[in-house]
Amino acid sequence: MQTGHLAALEAKHALLDSQIMAESRRPSPDQETLATLKKRKLQIKQEMTAQ
Repeated sequence: MQTGHLAALEAKHALLDSQIMAESRRPSPDQETLATLKKRKLQIKQEMTAQ
């Protein structure tokens, strides 16, 4: 079960990474959105390393 949880976290991390890239590529990226996405990505990364 722990590997399933880790796989889910990795999937969420990858999804957030793609959302960050997409937002960054917009002509006028929303800095608040970017900050929120980056914060969530960091939280997931920390949870992954705590496993």
